[in-house]
Amino acid sequence: MTYFTSKDILEMETRFRAAFINSLSGFKSASLIGSVDKDGNTNLAILVRWFHLGSNPALIGFINRPDSTSRHTLENISATNCFTINHINETIYKRAHQTSARYPKNISEFDATRLTAEFGKVVKAPYVTESHVKYGLEFVEKHELKINGTILVIGKVVEIFIPENCLLVNGAIAIEKAETITISGLDSYHTTRQLAQLSYAKPDKMVEELL
Repeated sequence: MTYFTSKDILEMETRFRAAFINSLSGFKSASLIGSVDKDGNTNLAILVRWFHLGSNPALIGFINRPDSTSRHTLENISATNCFTINHINETIYKRAHQTSARYPKNISEFDATRLTAEFGKVVKAPYVTESHVKYGLEFVEKHELKINGTILVIGKVVEIFIPENCLLVNGAIAIEKAETITISGLDSYHTTRQLAQLSYAKPDKMVEELL
């Protein structure tokens, strides 16, 4: 085992430290966030700081860095009160990663990366046609975190699009069947392999494999 202290971390070269700490949390959910401004100009950005906040109501949150290229996204969400989340699959991950480039606000990442914008029935923000799992959200609230200036954004899920064969009988979505991939750090993309689906854990009975 290699051992590091907080002092060791602070003394690391900046980019080395960023790669190291970003990899520390393991595999993350990388998705494309679609947004639009009041004039109808679309924006698309890759984000890896997503998390589930609750299912009733259905809430999803993400962390926005104060100096990230996705600040255009935050401006659009504040202006239109909506955004979309689009899973990344193996056919589009390189184009998805390209959206992290620092494009000027007047350039749509959809055009720059040759991804296709489409619109749903409720949310005004654009979806990615090539994404297999996607959902639209209404902006609920945001909070600036004093510790580092990052911004917590919370949205309420109001519409969802998934392939018909990816909804399991217990309500779960078959993520692998939808060909969703994952990310570690900021630039390492991975496909996955399910080990098992386990039964609900109870103190008087060991878990069992369901699938």
